[in-house]
Amino acid sequence: NEDGTFKKVTVGRTGKAYSGKEYFDRLEILVREGYFHKTNPEAKQYGMDITWYLWTGPDSPLFGKDRMTTFERYFIDDKKTHKETKSPYFKLEDSEEMCRRIFEEFGLNPECSHIINGHVPVKSKSGESPIKANGKLIVIDGGFSRAYQSTTGIAGYTLIYNSYGLLLVSHDPFESTQKAIEEEKDIRSTTMVLEKELERKRVKDTDAGEVMKAQIKDLEMLLDAYRLGLIKEQG
Repeated sequence: NEDGTFKKVTVGRTGKAYSGKEYFDRLEILVREGYFHKTNPEAKQYGMDITWYLWTGPDSPLFGKDRMTTFERYFIDDKKTHKETKSPYFKLEDSEEMCRRIFEEFGLNPECSHIINGHVPVKSKSGESPIKANGKLIVIDGGFSRAYQSTTGIAGYTLIYNSYGLLLVSHDPFESTQKAIEEEKDIRSTTMVLEKELERKRVKDTDAGEVMKAQIKDLEMLLDAYRLGLIKEQG
């Protein structure tokens, strides 16, 4: 919504309205039913309809506009028919408060979480920054597409995360093979450090590391049981 609250959207014939994470969860269930359902043709069809809705629906969390006007841009000269209005989310993308509200809604730690947006051209040549909301939201656009480069002024961004921290790399446009050979230049990239880990992340800090620590604990308990004679050696 315009005020940054989560919009309530009615889904299905029950008339129930969903918002926030609950809305995402409900959509996921319906999409899975559209793909996997074998015994209820009506539920399967509705799930398939929802899948199409997610592509271009005005309240789709995957689309973010009121409509898609690809047809109009191809076949209608009147520019008024080409207009696509973005959802209020994009007006609030520089709001740290909104980002924190989203993190909390999805059970994430607001202090170390980030929202990553793609497919939204960043007008770097006009001074627009891909880093928004005090670093909580990062926009990495598809600027490698030549069609966007006149708007963005660059060839897009690459977001890199490793054990040392979070890096954002911007790329200069690649003009032509001929120019690259003649001027001996390739795609030039500029790296920006967004966050640097004070203590380097290790395997133990990852999800896989949590599984390994649980396995180690189980093995230690098994070893203790053996030493106490609770488990007998098999002959």
